[in-house]
Amino acid sequence: MRQSRKLDHLKYSLALTDGPAANGFADFSLVHNCLPGLAFSTIELATTVAGVSLRHPVIINAITGGAADVTAINAQLAELARRTGAAMAVGSQYAALENPAVSESYQVVRSVNPDGVLFANLGAHATPDQAVRAVSMIGADAIQIHLNAAQELAMPEGDRDFGGYLENIAAIVAVSPVPVIVKEVGSGVAREQATALVAAGVKAIDTGGAGGTNFVAIEAARGSAELPAETLAWGIPTAVSAVEVVSVLPPSVDLIVSGGIRSPLDAVKALALGGRAVAIATPAIRLLRERGLREAVAWFESFLSEIRRYMLLVGAGEIANLADVPVVITGKSREWLTQRGIDTTCFARRTRC
Repeated sequence: MRQSRKLDHLKYSLALTDGPAANGFADFSLVHNCLPGLAFSTIELATTVAGVSLRHPVIINAITGGAADVTAINAQLAELARRTGAAMAVGSQYAALENPAVSESYQVVRSVNPDGVLFANLGAHATPDQAVRAVSMIGADAIQIHLNAAQELAMPEGDRDFGGYLENIAAIVAVSPVPVIVKEVGSGVAREQATALVAAGVKAIDTGGAGGTNFVAIEAARGSAELPAETLAWGIPTAVSAVEVVSVLPPSVDLIVSGGIRSPLDAVKALALGGRAVAIATPAIRLLRERGLREAVAWFESFLSEIRRYMLLVGAGEIANLADVPVVITGKSREWLTQRGIDTTCFARRTRC
């Protein structure tokens, strides 16, 4: 059943559109710098996440694995990561822990990209021992622990008990040989849960906000279920979640922004809000399936070039400098954040909150 589900996730992620919730970045505007004082050739994209050095801030995020039929797809993603210098996360490895016969669908990424940065992946219900095994399976540099309550509730066979997750994450942190990253899968992270995750010892939080690939809609399509529009739009918009999280993060914990990052400008806005990296998944797979590896590499390199363009236009020579760039927040996002007690003028004026 788990292998069949993985294949369905891949099928419907390519067939369905983003949303219906928007990622929120339309309410966020970068302030142009007419005196950037930089040369395009000097713009530096290197960054670090959870103490792991990355050549640039665009991560190929988790989406698939755990079925023999997707081994070739993960091999293509790994080759895309190798050619573009991108870090890559595999999909949940629980299937391989249950059935070692499908381990190759994950291990192939290390075979194809032996020197690349790879993130392991498991759900928050996994045991600490299973987390260690998942890291070892692919020689991972970090491990993602994913949170997906909304998706599970949309699955007839999904979990219904989410008790003890925070304590379990802390237990995984205590034994993991690599940094632990906690990520949502489409509903976003609020400041209260970010605070709790920091206390549990995680080294990075990935927003996984609303506005991108919608796993609730995917599960509805899998089960031919009619879900209310409100359910399909459930979650915190990605841009809003980024501000929620960054408002409580200490310097020792990093922010990754994912959930509908579809343009270089979205990426730069996310980084200006305090992200150390952004993550994408469906666009990479769609390009590989529809246009092939060569065009996927060209698209990815163009994406990185456009990030440099916007960095120059706001006067940021390095990724870390983007945190000093003014960001004006308007509309529903500003209303939300103000009601939540977050002073949006801190971003517009780049003053200490």
